[in-house]
Amino acid sequence: MPEPATILVLGGGAGALYLRFFRNRYAEFKRATDILFALPGVAIAAPITLFLALLVKLTSRGPAFYLQERVGKDGRVFKIIKLRTMVANAEAATGPVWAAANDPRETWLGRILRRTHLDELPQFWNVLRGDMSLIGPRPERPVFVEKFRREIPGYAARLTVRPGITGWAQVNHPYDRSVEDVRRKVEFDAEYIRKMGWGIDLRIMAATAARMLSLRSRPAANAGKHS
Repeated sequence: MPEPATILVLGGGAGALYLRFFRNRYAEFKRATDILFALPGVAIAAPITLFLALLVKLTSRGPAFYLQERVGKDGRVFKIIKLRTMVANAEAATGPVWAAANDPRETWLGRILRRTHLDELPQFWNVLRGDMSLIGPRPERPVFVEKFRREIPGYAARLTVRPGITGWAQVNHPYDRSVEDVRRKVEFDAEYIRKMGWGIDLRIMAATAARMLSLRSRPAANAGKHS
């Protein structure tokens, strides 16, 4: 099936109607798929998550799980669930700051969890709750959303779909280190929203699995090409 954006270009007004219908139907399919995968995901991940949570508690001071406010679809704020990968109260002295590759605030176990993305396992629960999707733009913190809305044209478009555990920007771009990195990721997110469908979601799932198996924390800075 052609990409919706192609149909829109070739079909004029009829294409626009088809695009709206396609996205509505795919959104319903996507939510059903999220639940279908998240249910066994929670069951399979639960013993692994509990074991890792115990390791977190035994190897560093502080809670095993970390709750943080993020902005989801239509600007709704929710609490994302992660295994803690940094020292307790990591932002007590600095306030909200970006996490980065090889962040000095990471614990040794947290570095492993982030590299393998096992710290994201509890987010299957966010998917079941409807806060997130398996695939979509990564949700950002409210303070940064307000900043990027002011500084990056089109940033708010990311909030028209459910955020994801993984996404097109995540498999094509390294960690954010500057506003320019965020601009680049917004371009990838916009591309994903334009092309949202079975094809691109399967590509993201395959790329995410490959990255996890190879233990690559993020693509290289020049990885991935935006079309």
